[in-house]
Amino acid sequence: MKIRNSKFEIRNNIQNQNPNNKIPIVYFLPVDEINAENLVKLFETAGFGAIIEKDAPVAVKVHFGEMGNTAYLKPHNVKPVTEKILSLGGKPFLTDANTLYKGTRGDAVSHTKTALAHGYDFAPVVIADGRTGKDLYKVRVDLEHFKEVNIGAGVKDAHSMIVMTHFKGHEVTGFGGAIKNVGMGLGSRSGKQQMHADVRPEVNIEKCTGCGLCEKWCPQDAINLEGKKACLPAGRAVIDLSKCIGCAECIVTCEFNAIAIQWNGSPSSLQEKMAEYCFGAVKGKKCGYFNFIIDVSPNCDCYGHNGTPIVKDVGVLASFDPVAIDQASVDLAAEAAGFDIIKMTWPDIDYTVQLERAERLGLGLRKYELVKA
Repeated sequence: MKIRNSKFEIRNNIQNQNPNNKIPIVYFLPVDEINAENLVKLFETAGFGAIIEKDAPVAVKVHFGEMGNTAYLKPHNVKPVTEKILSLGGKPFLTDANTLYKGTRGDAVSHTKTALAHGYDFAPVVIADGRTGKDLYKVRVDLEHFKEVNIGAGVKDAHSMIVMTHFKGHEVTGFGGAIKNVGMGLGSRSGKQQMHADVRPEVNIEKCTGCGLCEKWCPQDAINLEGKKACLPAGRAVIDLSKCIGCAECIVTCEFNAIAIQWNGSPSSLQEKMAEYCFGAVKGKKCGYFNFIIDVSPNCDCYGHNGTPIVKDVGVLASFDPVAIDQASVDLAAEAAGFDIIKMTWPDIDYTVQLERAERLGLGLRKYELVKA
């Protein structure tokens, strides 16, 4: 992949502020150059200082990681950015919204405890949708899937947002990047349910061993091993779809690939909805994005475990364009692996849907120019 080395004028590719469709710039910092000083320089080179207003709140969107997970973005990569925002007169706070499933981030109290336990203690932590996940504000979008979206109320008054994302694979969307970190990450619990509405798990009884892990991890008690009730071999998992909320926890938990997705809608619908939620979450805000292509796990950081990295560490990217930075992340991961590692990891998922949908919504462009910071 061709990387340009020279610096040039900053182009602020913020939503609806790129009317001439200029090719967005994605700045690249190689993995062996990642340190606090260089992250601040990357912030400056990308031009993010231009969106920090004095005495104005700045949401720093992160994913704190589920307890037991070790692949999440580490706080030492986030702290220099918050300190830079403070030095510019902004008021940064760390934020994420509660999860749909039960776990260590399903309510604001346990979510905050998890954030602090993982070292996010250097700035205020604001769980965007409140103690029970019901604090939200509605954003009018008038799009294909949604007329309005439910966004965590904690970010409503933030004038700007710096989105710091751990790039990784994902069992439902192929990969998780900036679009997912914002769209799924800032959707309230009801919003996450809307996005997951088409996801339903299905058990392959020939592969199921009756180990019980899926039953243990299901947040809705929708799975049991009473197979005889469904005329199945005793001890095989049975899913009550009337209770299922589509969180996909069981799919990743299963160690025998015995649970797969059966779609009520199209396999692309969740990605399309996620892009629409991203559109709503950034509406009216000035946003800058970092993607860290390190510890690239095969699955989301929402699980209390993580797999071996699927590709060697690459580096960190910065851009005003969430579509371009996600496309560049996929491309750099593929270059590092020698093939499309995301497609290889999740061959049944067309991950390009989220990129195409976000581009059509005007969130950014898939074309980009990669520039070494």
